[in-house]
Amino acid sequence: GAFLIPYILFLIIAGMPLFYMELALGQYNREGAATVWKICPVFKGVGYAVILIALYVGFYYNVIIAWSLYYLFSSFTFELPWTHCDNSWNSPNCTDPKLFNASVLGNGTKYSKYKLTPAAEFYERGVLHLHESRGIHDLGLPRWQLSLCLLVVVIILFFSLWKGVKTSGKVVWITATLPYVVLFVLLIHGITLPGAYNGINAYLHIDFRRLKEATVWIDAATQIFYSLGAGFGVLIAFASYNKFDNNCYRDALLTSTINCVTSFISGFAIFSILGYMAHEHKVKIEDVATEGAGLVFILYPEAISTLSGSTFWAVVFFIMLLTLGIDSSMGGMEAVITGLADDFQILKQHRKLFTFGVSFGTFLLALFCITNGGIYVLTLLDTFAAGTSILFAVLMEAIGVSWFYGVDRFSEDIQQMMGFKPGLYWRLCWKFVSPAFLLFVVIVSIINFKPLTYDDYTFPLWANRIGWGIALSSMILVPAYIIYKFMNVRGTFKERLAYCITPENEHQLVAQGNVRQFKV
Repeated sequence: GAFLIPYILFLIIAGMPLFYMELALGQYNREGAATVWKICPVFKGVGYAVILIALYVGFYYNVIIAWSLYYLFSSFTFELPWTHCDNSWNSPNCTDPKLFNASVLGNGTKYSKYKLTPAAEFYERGVLHLHESRGIHDLGLPRWQLSLCLLVVVIILFFSLWKGVKTSGKVVWITATLPYVVLFVLLIHGITLPGAYNGINAYLHIDFRRLKEATVWIDAATQIFYSLGAGFGVLIAFASYNKFDNNCYRDALLTSTINCVTSFISGFAIFSILGYMAHEHKVKIEDVATEGAGLVFILYPEAISTLSGSTFWAVVFFIMLLTLGIDSSMGGMEAVITGLADDFQILKQHRKLFTFGVSFGTFLLALFCITNGGIYVLTLLDTFAAGTSILFAVLMEAIGVSWFYGVDRFSEDIQQMMGFKPGLYWRLCWKFVSPAFLLFVVIVSIINFKPLTYDDYTFPLWANRIGWGIALSSMILVPAYIIYKFMNVRGTFKERLAYCITPENEHQLVAQGNVRQFKV
């Protein structure tokens, strides 16, 4: 409940305005994330930064889809493999949930952190084989079962993208609509379970003390950009294929609203199950509530295994995860492919080969995430690859469009496309509110950084340094390209500056000494 307050606030002051801005940018300029910066050439490094971030996310996001595929295959059985302790991967201490009571936990351990249930052991020992790794320094070899699942995922992505929007547009009809059907079915079934009301009540309860925690605000900000896709180059890439007079204002409002309402409704489906779990094990809701992989691959499957017709529910749930994952991954990879293909004509001429190269490259690097200690690599990438760096990239994007290209000129571009200028609210958000908010969140996320952990494992100092290296590798592209561009333009200091910040189609005006921002 406390999370919903900053989430809705950030949606209104940053998510929607920047979503609208990226759609308009891509649609007007008909370019990918890098070449769209012909409007202000010195900011092209922002385009390269978001492409690199999207590529990093592809390295580990496809692994999560591969886990979903592995779970889906494992679900085609009369008895789900995470319901009992008689499997080869189970430890001697495995505890049957039917025999579970609160005294088993002891020492204040939350049920969500109890790693000896069949569902937890299936995930950590049967799928990840985490018990065979001592840490990030001891990865081991890729698991062949997960390697095959990952290969299937990458092949699906390749054939969904190899002809551009001609194929991806058709695939999306399935991957975008099927999850809604499944979510609705899970929600209806979830709210009929005993304890569901308590779960939903906990979901909607607002603990105002949590709003004092910086992590709640940072998580809400990051989640807005993840869920809307702003800052990854995805929106710019897809919008570049729109008709010039398409009403992207309507699209921005409709899509961002539907997206966030879907997130809100899915909360009911999740917390009804958490309430049911708390009821079954006679513990508090907060003892079963968790986030990330623990929720998706441990608690939810465990809850499903207790339902009548558990095999059906498991298959339905993991098909939903699979289609959701493929849908999201397609967007990220399209941003990389379109962004670079628009910039380098040789890649555009050989799009199919380039798409294969990107797909195969992500497959090879993702192999690090499916080793025995692969979860440590995945956690590292998930924390650093698209955390502070994505917020920084969106901040620079907002500054580039609003302050250098100019809100007035950008508004005129929108008027050319749709026949009307953006209202005062949108222009104020683009120029002042969104950049100020993003700057604040970037600074707070750096100040509040804590050394990386995974459950009880604390990452070594060198791993945190590698993580910051990954984060900086994308952020550094922005100032690096500014220096590169300035040094490669001829003329006096003022002329160089003018060429750097003036749209490419107006460079002849710079030669005449006629620049909008100042006199040459």
